[in-house]
Amino acid sequence: MDIATRVYNHRWKLDPIVRSLIDTDFYKLLMCQSVFTNRPDTRVTFSLINRAKDVPLAKLIDEGELRAQLDHIRTLRLSRGESTFLRGNTFYGKRQMFRPDFMEWFENFQLPPYHLERVGDQYELTFEGSWAEAMLWEIPALAVLMELRSRAVLGQMKRFELQVLYARAMTRVWEKIEGLQGLEGLRIADFGTRRRHSFLWQDWCVQAMMEGLGERFIGTSNCLIAMRREVEAIGTNAHELPMVYAALAPDDAALAQAPYRVLADWQAEHSGNLRIILPDTYGTQGFLDRAPDWLAEWTGIRIDSGAPEAGAEAAIRWWQAHGQDPREKLVIFSDGLDVDRITALHRQFAGRVKVSFGWGTLLTNDFRGLAEGDGLAPFSLVCKAISADGKPTVKLSDNPNKAMGPAAEIERYKRVFGVGTQQAQAVTV
Repeated sequence: MDIATRVYNHRWKLDPIVRSLIDTDFYKLLMCQSVFTNRPDTRVTFSLINRAKDVPLAKLIDEGELRAQLDHIRTLRLSRGESTFLRGNTFYGKRQMFRPDFMEWFENFQLPPYHLERVGDQYELTFEGSWAEAMLWEIPALAVLMELRSRAVLGQMKRFELQVLYARAMTRVWEKIEGLQGLEGLRIADFGTRRRHSFLWQDWCVQAMMEGLGERFIGTSNCLIAMRREVEAIGTNAHELPMVYAALAPDDAALAQAPYRVLADWQAEHSGNLRIILPDTYGTQGFLDRAPDWLAEWTGIRIDSGAPEAGAEAAIRWWQAHGQDPREKLVIFSDGLDVDRITALHRQFAGRVKVSFGWGTLLTNDFRGLAEGDGLAPFSLVCKAISADGKPTVKLSDNPNKAMGPAAEIERYKRVFGVGTQQAQAVTV
């Protein structure tokens, strides 16, 4: 496919940014089924949060274009082929991962209405509804904002400028892949849906990874691309689950147990490589210090904030203290990865644990330095649950720059979860 020509032609016709309800991360569907089962009556509000205040989205993106894309997404329904893929495919070694009652609901699903308002140079974009409904806005909303920002910059470029831009970007991706080819035993997946440059570009990156890394490329988080390219759909769970469970806790004692209640519900439904702990929502070390013994038997852990080396070392010590062999455990690194960091982490931990990588934004959206004024550089845009049944949610993270929630609640959560001094790190993506 000639991506540059396709991008150039965006100027004359609407090319939907999100073209399917399964153009989303696999873990959203897994979590949605869990929510559908365990918390069907909880109402949640999600909100777009642009951490990069120097990127004025409301000045770059036309409100009419944004509404057109969001309205289009609300017309999407699960196709027969997509339903067959979800109902009949094998995911993580299990057939019929998605139960018939959930699939019947999903086959008739329409995303709920959205609220969009311009506030200064930013957009306020929120989604409210039952948790299972509202949560499915997160990934398509991020994809739309990221790609419309890209289109705003690309729309100022001429045909041959676009050809050169994409040639340089393709060369960059391929050189990164070449840099990973020498890592023996590498296991790496595409985690780049939420902040991708575009759908077409993510699809191209997946094909490049398939060709360049072969069996070392283990799959993609994007369900639609996984179906079309016949690769594994990859993903487990995210911070959203403990954030909402915690918000619903009636007192401090229940709050302290909320992250473990989430995983008890998850364990009742999933086994094997889907039993991956994400411990950093309220601080990794505190989570491990208070974790029930049965969690040490889980398959592995995902490191998604803070210093990844410190998180992995803490997990190794914790497994050893619980009589587990860390060499049999899986550590997935997924925060702000690029080739140098992947290489260093692989060399430090290969042989000590089973190492895997979820490579996100700097795989599917690394156009740094390729446009005037660095106008295509990736930036940190998230869409998070901000309230559950009217109660505010909180995320602390291992990086205080990623913390979110009302200040008083953040302090309360720090006290309950015993979070001490944290080292702030720059948030690039």
